Amino acid sequence: MIGKINDVVRKELMINASQRRAFQTFTEQMDLWWPKSHHIGKSEMKKAVLETKQGGRWYEIGVDGTECNWGKVLVWNPPHKLVLAWQITAEWQYDPNFLTEVEANFIEKGPKLTSFTLEHRNIEKFGTKAQEIWSAFDSEGGWTGMLNTFSRIAETEATGESSGTEASESSAHRAARK
Repeated sequence: MIGKINDVVRKELMINASQRRAFQTFTEQMDLWWPKSHHIGKSEMKKAVLETKQGGRWYEIGVDGTECNWGKVLVWNPPHKLVLAWQITAEWQYDPNFLTEVEANFIEKGPKLTSFTLEHRNIEKFGTKAQEIWSAFDSEGGWTGMLNTFSRIAETEATGESSGTEASESSAHRAARK
């Protein structure tokens, strides 16, 4: 449809790691898979941080020590579900009064197999820039690429191997829904 605004970015992956391992990689090791180039602070990003609790902060720490908020934890249900408030506007600035949601679900399919879904919803709140923001989030430079990196790290850590072979083999099992 011409003129239709996509209001949800949805990604699905099958991860060759336990549910607990996938959840921990996504939450406790976000700094390993979140690109350093994806920051909104004035200085380069040193670290991406997610406080692993209900109401926890989601923020970056700059190389100069400054902190810049991105959002907060709305739902904390390990190792099953996480909902984050994305409070970054279309101008790539933090606004405590702006909120879209990022929901991640981790469903155990086997001892070392997890179905992972991510939805970044309420994109329409970006107003006239909604389609542009949706395209950025849905791109290789957005959730698509970041989640592929997240999956590789979870799988590598789960197998204890650092070669990345397991992650490459599992790519056939991945499906990203647009």
